[in-house]
Parts: sequence; C-alpha cells; structure tokens
Amino acid sequence: MRSGILAILLVVVAVVGYLSIYVVNPTQQALVLQFGKIIEQPKTESGLYFKIPFVQNVVYLDKRILNLNMPPLEPISSDKKRLIVDAFARYKISDPVLFYQRVQNVLTANRRLSTLLQSSLRSEVGRTSFVALVRDDRSGVMENIRRDVSANAEELGIEVIDVKIRRADLPDANSQAIYARMQTERQREATEIRAQGEEQSRRIKSRADRDATVLVAEAKRDSEIIRGDGDAERNKIFAEAFGADPDFFAFYRSMQAYEAGLQSGDTSLVLSPDSSFFRFFKDPAGAAVSGSGDDDGTGVSTRSPSLAAQ
Repeated sequence: MRSGILAILLVVVAVVGYLSIYVVNPTQQALVLQFGKIIEQPKTESGLYFKIPFVQNVVYLDKRILNLNMPPLEPISSDKKRLIVDAFARYKISDPVLFYQRVQNVLTANRRLSTLLQSSLRSEVGRTSFVALVRDDRSGVMENIRRDVSANAEELGIEVIDVKIRRADLPDANSQAIYARMQTERQREATEIRAQGEEQSRRIKSRADRDATVLVAEAKRDSEIIRGDGDAERNKIFAEAFGADPDFFAFYRSMQAYEAGLQSGDTSLVLSPDSSFFRFFKDPAGAAVSGSGDDDGTGVSTRSPSLAAQ
C-alpha cells in the first residue's frame, strides 16, 4: 500500500517538475504569462527556465528575421502610369512584450504589417515617376518605404529590416502600347538617318564626279600640251635632219612612201612610169626624171602632195 502511494507521489512530482520546466531555443524568445498577464521580462537567451505549473504558461515568439510576402499591387505613378509592383519585407520582433500585447502572434502581425506596407508603397509610388522607380532612384524609393513602414511598425513591437521591390512593370496592354510607340519612334529615326545618309551619299558622289571631270580635263590638257611639245620637237628634229643631209632625207622619205604605198590591198595607183615617185627604181642615186622639173628635191613631185605625204 505504501509503495503504491509512493509511486503515485513520484509520478505527481515528476509531472509537476516537468510542467515547471520550459526550454528556450536559440531561435526563440519566451514570455511567461499568469492568468493572461505578462509577469516577467521576456527570456531572450536560450536555456532552461522554471515556471509555476497550472498557473503560468509560456508563449514562444520567433527571434529570427521573418519574411513578409505581399501580393502584387497596381499603384499609379506620378506620371499617371499604372504599374504592377511586387514587393516584400523582412522584419523581426524587437519588443516581445509590446508585440504580444498588440498582435499576439506572427499571423496577425503579417496582416497588420502587410496593410502598412501596401499603404506606404502606394503613397511612395504615387510621388515617384515610372523612370525613377524602374531605373533612376529605385533604391531611394525602397528606403523611403522602409522608413515609413518601420515608423508605423514600432507601435507593434516590430523592427522592419528591409523592403525590396522584386518587380515594377507596366501591365501587358500598356507594355505593348509603349513598345509599339517606341518601335514607331525608332522607325522614324531610322528613316530620318537613312535620308540624311542618302543625301550625304549624293553630295559625296557629286563632289567625286566633279573632281573626276576636273582631273580628266586637266589630264587631257596636259597630254595635249605634251603631245604638241613632242610634235614640235619631232618637226624640229626632222628639219635639222633635212638640213644636215637633204639627199639622205629625200631617200628616207621615199622609202617610207614605197612602204606605205606598195602594200597589198584593194587600192590601185595610176602613175606614169616617168613619175618622180619611181626615180629610185631607175637610178639608185635618185636623179630627177626628165620632164619633171617640178620636183622639190625630195624625190616626190609637188603635183602629187598626197603621195609625198605618204
């Protein structure tokens, strides 16, 4: 009988001891409540603690940084553009007592904090242009939202660590319209640049044609001058050669005339055998044929200028 009572007492003591002990993990902080009221400072350090069983209970709160994911919003920017903004926040419970008194649990805290974040985001985006939000001052916009939300969240015992905007885009319909407008502007610019290029091309071609015409004209002029100088020099040499030895010159000119006039072909020459043209056939010395007193000394009659030229 005594052993049974002792066993029951041991069980009761064990149960009471078990209910008197609670453990705080490194990721937690604990509040001890007695009849719903906080009676001790929050336990923020990990370890083993004691409480009064059946009278006191323990509420555990997370000590880590928590994430708050918010559904995409459609605010309107300062330049009247409708946007789709996807943002999130990170926060931690900085005052466990105030947190428990105001919201009690993380689920309620997320709802309250989400409302604050949406309101602050709409206000800040409404003061910011689309270009600033997307490109120029995105970090500044996020910092302004964080400060605004953090100031309101202090009343809930929450410290907002960071606010980030994942995506800030135009709706699909607006994006297509802007893309079409940008495409039209690029096409207009391309047409303008192409027209300027064609104008420049025509100007360059015209200048090149003019320069080519001038160069060809100058080259022809110089060639005529050089050709004239050459003809003059040739005539001078001929005159000097004729003056040095008229007989040899007459013989040479006659040989040239024979070479040119006696070639095979359809041309026929009707000449008198006594013509001066054949004088070197009859006399190697080229003596003048009798009756042809109009010979000029070259062996070719002056009455046959075409043959003399040959």
